[in-house]
Amino acid sequence: MTNGNSGGAEGVLGLLPCSSLSVTYHSQFSSHDDLMLLEVDEKLLPEFLLQRVTLRGGPDEDAVLCTESKTYAIKFVGTSNSVFLIPPPDLYSEFSESNGDGNIAVASVLKVAPGCMELAEVAPKLDQLQMLLSHNPYGFVEASEMEINQEDEKKKTGILTWGDLVCRIQASDEELRMGLKLLSAIEIDGYWRTLDNEYMNRIINFLLHNITLNGWSFNSLNRDEVLAGLQADGFPLNVVSHVFELFCIKKDDELCTWKLNQERICVHLAREILIDGKMKMDIFMDKWTLKIPSGITASFDMLKGEVLTEKLGMDTWVYLFSVSSLPSTPADRFSKLFNERSKWGWKDLEPFVRDLKVPGLSLEGLLLKYTRRTQPNVDSEPVFSSR
Repeated sequence: MTNGNSGGAEGVLGLLPCSSLSVTYHSQFSSHDDLMLLEVDEKLLPEFLLQRVTLRGGPDEDAVLCTESKTYAIKFVGTSNSVFLIPPPDLYSEFSESNGDGNIAVASVLKVAPGCMELAEVAPKLDQLQMLLSHNPYGFVEASEMEINQEDEKKKTGILTWGDLVCRIQASDEELRMGLKLLSAIEIDGYWRTLDNEYMNRIINFLLHNITLNGWSFNSLNRDEVLAGLQADGFPLNVVSHVFELFCIKKDDELCTWKLNQERICVHLAREILIDGKMKMDIFMDKWTLKIPSGITASFDMLKGEVLTEKLGMDTWVYLFSVSSLPSTPADRFSKLFNERSKWGWKDLEPFVRDLKVPGLSLEGLLLKYTRRTQPNVDSEPVFSSR
């Protein structure tokens, strides 16, 4: 029995029990490589219907699909079954096949799909972001307005706008913003930049000097006063505002005061000391202690995930090895770690892997996949080596 006059996809979907519908090949039937099927979870469907998804990736990359907050890999899954692609009613007029009285009574197949695309949530690919922003950090020359600020000059130096980053980084907008935050990036004149190390050091040193000179409390800072002082020292307001918020924490009080992030200051000063290479532990600790302002207490534990130590003869040496400089993908991260050391105790390893995030896989799962764990007895610290 034929299902009335309704045809096309609507006729198939509305087919009643014990009824039938003729299925034919459309006159325009072909491979139609421009049409592909995508299987979408119901939770993601509104993102598609409201056109809040984008495809991102360069010519040499596998494209990813991004929503506002997540990134998805796209994988083609073939099938041995025949999957018929029949156009919906609102498109059927473009591919109509009619019976004698003009009523559509068949479902015309435009294409037999060999499979469909599936989505799997993945971690954003942010490693390229650090590389792109490191090409031309913002420093003394630009801050003193000695560099030409014409549009064509900026393009020559390779600095990038938000739109440029969206086109080049395989990450959702939310994940991209988080990546910029982790790199302490700042938007200047519409371009995203990191600050030159020497320039950042100068601002931090002036900040600490002004706090001491004015007798301000590390735990009760007036933002406007601090920024006015740094501006008087010749630094741009937008830059010192950015640095202030990096190294200070807003307090939850009626006066809207801020306090110095003492641990972050200590880590920054340690990095400044070790920037030129490894140093004997006792010499480093002496220099670090002298550099830290009176009233701030430093602990070597603050430097977990920022430095490593090694024993050479009778001496212990310390050197920079920051988690922020490591790859974000687990395979590359563990490869880098085991190139640095063949074996890691858990206390040393944990600061360098705790930030790894892979959808559907816990840190324990990552350790099982990429490392071998040995533990002579229950009381000893586990040791990890490459799998």
